[in-house]
Formats: sequence, C-alpha cells, structure tokens
Amino acid sequence: MALRVLIAGGGTGGHIIPALAVARQLVARHSAEVLFVGTERGLETRLVPEAGFPLRLVHVGPLKNVSLATRLRTLLDIPTSLFACRRIIREFKPQAVLGIGGYASGPGVAAALLMKIPTMLFEPNAMPGLANRLVGKQVQAAAVNFPAAARWFRNAEVTGIPVRPGFFTLEPSPPSSPPHLLVFGGSQGARLFNQSLPRIVPVLLEAVPGLTILHQCGARHLEVTRAAFAATGADPARWQVSAFLDDMPACFARANLVMARSGASTVAELAAAGKPALLVPFAAAADDHQKRNAEEMAKWGAAVMLTEADLATPAKLLEALKELLTSPAKLVAMATAAKGQAHPGAAERISDRLAELATAPSR
Repeated sequence: MALRVLIAGGGTGGHIIPALAVARQLVARHSAEVLFVGTERGLETRLVPEAGFPLRLVHVGPLKNVSLATRLRTLLDIPTSLFACRRIIREFKPQAVLGIGGYASGPGVAAALLMKIPTMLFEPNAMPGLANRLVGKQVQAAAVNFPAAARWFRNAEVTGIPVRPGFFTLEPSPPSSPPHLLVFGGSQGARLFNQSLPRIVPVLLEAVPGLTILHQCGARHLEVTRAAFAATGADPARWQVSAFLDDMPACFARANLVMARSGASTVAELAAAGKPALLVPFAAAADDHQKRNAEEMAKWGAAVMLTEADLATPAKLLEALKELLTSPAKLVAMATAAKGQAHPGAAERISDRLAELATAPSR
C-alpha cells in the first residue's frame, strides 16, 4: 500500500512553500500520495493546485489578533471544521499527518490525534504559533527551525526550513569589493522601508564609498518609492528601486549586507546564503514571532536587530547601516555565523521523518 500523508494548514507563503517542498520529497523519496487541507482564505488555494497536489478546504478562521466578533465566529466554526477534517481523514486514510500552522492546521491536527493517526508538526519560527503551542506536547514528533522552539514540542528535531538549493551554493561576497546593500520587505514590500531609506540615502552613499543599493519595494509602492529616492538627489547610478526581484539567490549573491524583515523563510534564506543582515521585525506579527526570530539570529552573531520604533529616528538606521557597511571584517564574521545556522536537506529530513512515523512498529 502506498504511503499516504495529509498536510494540514496554510495561509501564507511561509507556511505553504516549505510544505510543498516536503510534499515533493515525499513523492520523490517515498512514492507517497499527498493531500493538502486548507481554507478558502489562504494562498494554498492557488499554490497547491499549481504544484499538482489535491486540496480539500474546510471553513475556519483566525483566533489571534482579531476582533471579538471574528474570534467568536471562529470558535463556532471549530466543531464543524473538526468534523470535516475527520471525514477527510476517513476518506483519504493517511498513515501520517503533518501540521504546518495556519488556520486549517488546528482542526486537521486535532482530528488526527483523536483518530490516533501519527502526527508531526512543522514550526519555522522561534516562537510557535497558537495552533502548534496548543497541541505541541500531544503529537508524536515536530520539526523546528530554531532550537529555542523545541521546548514547546514532543520529540522535536531541528531540521530547519526547506530553502531553494540555489541559496546554499552562493559564493561569499569579496570583502574588498565595493559594498552592495539589498533591501527587501517580502513580496508586497515594506512601506516602512520604502519611507525610511530615502530619508538617509544621500548621507549613506556619501559615508560609504562605492556603495550601491537595490531596494525591492512592492508593486503598489513602486512609483512613490522611486520618486522618493529620486527627490533626494542621490546619484541614480548607485541605487535601484524594483517592484519585484525575480531571482532572489542572484540578488543575495551580490549583497554584502541584507536589510529585511525577519519572517521565518527570510531568516532561513539568509542562513543558507551565509548573508549578514540588519533585521527589522514586523511589529504586528502574531505572537511577536518575527522579533523572536531576529533575536535568535542576533544572539548567534548573524544579524543586527532594529525595531520599527528605531526606524522612526533616521539617525539610528543611518548609523547601523554605516557601521556595518564600513566594517568588512564584521560582515565576514556575521556571514560565517549566519552560515552556521543553515540546514541543508530540510525537506528531505522532514519527509523521511514522516515516513518513519507512518511505518513505525508502534502503529
């Protein structure tokens, strides 16, 4: 009988993209059948079918950082979503279930536990999400990215986050070359970055000889951000503002320093590429998990962290960037520390662990 694995959860690309990498390895290494369970509100509705995997939808919403009315609606939806997940499990008959966080993860994992299906959780952040914290000690295993997250789970293993192979093979930037700063805030850009960088770019370019800047701002903010850079009078040959960055490994390869948010996937890519970073956590992230991620990277010497409040004072951002970009030895040390947090083969290890759970004699 073919191995069957159900993957429950989703919402953002940070949940879905690593899960798809694991699903592909389950197929390649274990000839598995994989079924995703998500909600109609998440990116899984587009990304999972595009990747060629079947998707079943259940109706459940958020509990964190929402109004009381939304929370009450979600609480009322939970029994229905739980029964829906039980029905899906009875029909699909998985030998293992992987919860990846997000709205559908809670009822999917709860149904699996009630039905005695071996269950594993994937937690990319240093601070686990609510759904994973609630059932972390009940599941049979967990895959985490940060050692700090392991205490929330039973049988946790630090596997890392699946990252595109291209990030692991980048050559270090020569410390003697003119420095290059990459600034990005995710696929939608970061309005805070778009507003903060133009305020300091002329002084920064003057203070760091030869510095060039590539700033990804998001499609909605392209014209405004580009105009803000141009209005500073800074040499346009030394800065570039783009809506999207199609080849992120190539952009990472050029950079001596990366300024970014500290979502789990971004942090994993920085580690895989061995890139020093100035991290500015998104203050509204659930459970303040981005701050915890940045603190972990800073603790290991791979990054410097500034808060959103720090960026309200242009001088603080200017000083932090200037100090890093004019300290080649420090950047090299940070790059080495970042590489030490990398986890190649994460998708393979997670898929193998799921196969081990599914076929364990204790079943």
